Amino acid sequence: MSYYPVPTVRRRRLGSTLRKLRTDAGMTLDAAAAALNAATNGSADARHWTAPKLSRIENANATIRATEVETLLRAYAVTDPTTRIALEGLAKDAGKRGWWQTYRGVVAPAYADYISLESDAESVRDYAPLIVPGLLQTPDYARETIAANAMARTAAEVDALAEVRLARQAVLTRPARPLRLWAVIHEAALRRRFTGRPGIMTAQLRRLLDVAEWPTVTLQVMPIDAAPNPGDSGAFTLVAFPGPMPDVVTQENLRGPSYVEGVDDVNVFADAFGHIVNCALSTDATKALIADLV
Repeated sequence: MSYYPVPTVRRRRLGSTLRKLRTDAGMTLDAAAAALNAATNGSADARHWTAPKLSRIENANATIRATEVETLLRAYAVTDPTTRIALEGLAKDAGKRGWWQTYRGVVAPAYADYISLESDAESVRDYAPLIVPGLLQTPDYARETIAANAMARTAAEVDALAEVRLARQAVLTRPARPLRLWAVIHEAALRRRFTGRPGIMTAQLRRLLDVAEWPTVTLQVMPIDAAPNPGDSGAFTLVAFPGPMPDVVTQENLRGPSYVEGVDDVNVFADAFGHIVNCALSTDATKALIADLV
C-alpha cells in the first residue's frame, strides 16, 4: 500500500493560532473580514475576504499565503516580530513535503504529520513506559522493535521504516535550534531482552548513557517501585513550538499516532508530565541505574 503524506497538522496549527489571535483581538469573523477588505482595498494582492473564508482557514480547510498572514496580523494588531516570522514560515511550509517524502511508500499520512511536527518543534517531552523513544534508538534496536510491531511489513519495508526513525534523530544535532528532548523511560523498558541477541540492549543502554550527557537532552528513568502516577495511563509525547503556536500531544498505537490539539486537553498532559518527572529518578540516579544495567 502506498501512502502520500499531507502535512495537515501544520495547517491545523496555523489555523488554530490565527483563530486565537482573532478572538484575542475581540473580533468576530464578520468584523475581521470587513477589516481585512478595508486594509487590502486597491491592493494588487487583494482578496475578497468573507467570514466563511476565514472560517475555512481557521479550520484548516483552506490555504493561506504568507503575505496574507501578514495582513491578518496587522488587522489583529499583532506586532510581535517573532509571531509574524513564525506564522509566515508556517504558512510557507503548510504544503511542503520534507525528506520523508522519499519514503512515502511506507510512511503513513499520520506518521508523516508527526515527522513534520517534530522537524518544526522547539522541544519534546516524552514519556515512554514500554520502549526507548525513537529519537534515542540505535539502528539494531530500531529495526527489531519496528519488525515486532509491523508484522504485515516486508523486510524491505521494515528496513525503510528503521531508516526513517534514525533519520529523524538529526533534529537533536541540527546546527540551528537543536531540538530539546526531555524523556522519561520506565525501567521496565530498559530491562527488555532480545532473545539470542543480548548485544542489542547493551548497545542501546550505552547509547542512552552517551546522550544523557548532551546539554539538550534530559533523561530520567521511572523506577519499577515508583508510586502510582499519571504515567500508568500510557505513553505520550508533548511537542512544543517556538512563537505562538500551541503545543500538540501525540499518542501511538498499532495504527500509528493520534493527536490531541485543544489547549485545555494538552494542558492535562503537560500537568501529567510534571507529576511523572517528580516520580522518576533524578538524572544522576538515572545514569547510575543505566550503568548498572549495562
